[in-house]
Amino acid sequence: MDIPSLHRQFLADTLPRMRQDPRIVGVAIGGSIAEGRPDRYSDVDLIVVVDDDAYDAVLRERLALIGGWAPLVAGFTGEHVGEPRLIVTLVGPPLLHVDFKFVRLADFAERTEDPAICWDRDGLLADALAQQPAVPSELDLQWVEDRFWVWVHYGATKLGRGELFETIGVLTHLRDLVLGPLAARRAGTHPRGVRRLETAAPDAAHALRATLSGYDRHEAGRALLAAADLYRQWSAGAPVERRRDAEKLAVQYLREVVDDLG
Repeated sequence: MDIPSLHRQFLADTLPRMRQDPRIVGVAIGGSIAEGRPDRYSDVDLIVVVDDDAYDAVLRERLALIGGWAPLVAGFTGEHVGEPRLIVTLVGPPLLHVDFKFVRLADFAERTEDPAICWDRDGLLADALAQQPAVPSELDLQWVEDRFWVWVHYGATKLGRGELFETIGVLTHLRDLVLGPLAARRAGTHPRGVRRLETAAPDAAHALRATLSGYDRHEAGRALLAAADLYRQWSAGAPVERRRDAEKLAVQYLREVVDDLG
């Protein structure tokens, strides 16, 4: 596995310490390292597979365990990304971002992509992966269509009121949840917000520059209009029930707000 020296040294130091806990049945790694394209800025995404009977006890001890495995600088649980099994950490120095996701052996086979197994105490991880294939996450195009024009209208209300921080936040939301994933889908890659979009879909990334805005009402208005135009282009032909009334009324409202800016 060809990985940067900092990441390699972390794994060489940490994995043997993890192996000493008999409750840990194996460790796998995901993300860019598993995909074979890490760089010096990559995170380390570890999947810590725990014996089912010991899982609750291990979960209670997670931060203390990590502190024994690695030089922990900071760490917190991952509820903010909808993953309470996750501990997000900084280890070092030198600083390295490492995610430790603790899963039951019984749940390890449920995955959206195949990890690389770092070590496997009794072959249990390999057996689990062989039981069922990965199920890639898919962008729910109808879910997006049902919401997009409501979000555009919301952004227009913030623009009209002069709440530019809120407006810029709406633009970020539209890129992360809609436009970035649509661009990735068109490029044949996994939808992950706008992550690595500059390399995965450079033309789309260039087009998305029109949705960026500084602290300026006219810029923000143009960016919202550009976001609406890109959504129309990139979702064209999608097998969804279009919310045409919402689209027409939201865009009309946005244009009126922009026109009122002078």
